[in-house]
Amino acid sequence: MSTRPRIESAIAGAPPSFPTVMAHTPSTLSAFGELYSAFWQTGSVSAVTKELTRLRNARVTDCGF
Repeated sequence: MSTRPRIESAIAGAPPSFPTVMAHTPSTLSAFGELYSAFWQTGSVSAVTKELTRLRNARVTDCGF
């Protein structure tokens, strides 16, 4: 799995990355930010467990980030 997005950056001169590609649709980027924030700040699963799950998922999918 490649870590390079298939879509170019919406910001001139910026390399493609998750936020610069999501900038093509600012409302989606904003909604994702709210969702991601709520995920980390609330819930019955501890932040440690969430982080360990995030790291394992990155390893399994060979994510370079």
